[in-house]
Amino acid sequence: MKPTLVTGASGFVGWHVARLLLERGHRVRALVRSTTARKGPAVPGLDVETVSGDLRDPLSLQRAASGCGVVYHVAADYRLWSRNPSELYESNVEGTRNILEAAQAAAVDRVVYTSTVGCIGLPKEGLGDETQPISIETMSGHYKRSKFQAEQVALEFARTGFPVVIVNPTAPMGDHDFKPTPTGQIVADFLNGAMPAYIDTGLNVVNVRDVARGHLLACERGLPGERYILGSENMTLGGILAELAALTGRKAPAIRLPYFIAWTAGVVTTGIAHLTGIPPRAPMEAVRMAKKKMWVTHAKATRELGYNPAPARTALADAIRWFGSK
Repeated sequence: MKPTLVTGASGFVGWHVARLLLERGHRVRALVRSTTARKGPAVPGLDVETVSGDLRDPLSLQRAASGCGVVYHVAADYRLWSRNPSELYESNVEGTRNILEAAQAAAVDRVVYTSTVGCIGLPKEGLGDETQPISIETMSGHYKRSKFQAEQVALEFARTGFPVVIVNPTAPMGDHDFKPTPTGQIVADFLNGAMPAYIDTGLNVVNVRDVARGHLLACERGLPGERYILGSENMTLGGILAELAALTGRKAPAIRLPYFIAWTAGVVTTGIAHLTGIPPRAPMEAVRMAKKKMWVTHAKATRELGYNPAPARTALADAIRWFGSK
């Protein structure tokens, strides 16, 4: 059996994709940066082959993809603030082009590219889906713009006949959220009593384990050039906090801040970050994203892939156990 390459296996979603592949008997090769390997086990707790490389280094990607049958490109620079935004485009856009070129040169059977729900259009009424029009002008911030451009690169390769399938996870939560991600930070802040108030926004919450299953289903059943939303339940932030309170027995924040206060905090903290280089507590990009409720439907993935996610409550419970053990 040819190995399967997973980029981003040292991160949250990529780790779960690698874990599930191993459980199903696949040989997994994980692309890891040399800086990650120096900090300890590159892919904690998983028996994978590791290869050192970087999305910005095409030769390292060619070595990593050589001999592989399938590539899961999960890695991304997921930051909602950067003192040097060009880094996001180098990794997310050019890095995606580099890994797809390496996969093409290696004649792999299929690539699954991990995009984001931020590349899904949202109608004025109803839920977003894969058919909604969207453009880069609607993207709020460099992370979303870079991921939008990266998705366009993946679609370009698919139009040439290269077998690339795209998945668009929503807001994954659960165990092994190492950094944590911005969504995992919600749970961590709640458990630490660091969220005295909240704003009126909405997310589609999904268990990261379902997102991993969705990746494998996309590989098995997805059509090249198609996008599949991997989500579960649409929830307001207030509803998420209420569910966390019910699961833990703690009190949920009772103060809902007006949006203009969040906007002011974003302006101030982001301005200070540009002066100090220390990431802001409330990045302006996150504040802009919060103005819209990112509510979508995963009906296409259910219909075409057989994707059947668990309730969001399972994701929150898994995240509570994970962050509670830290």
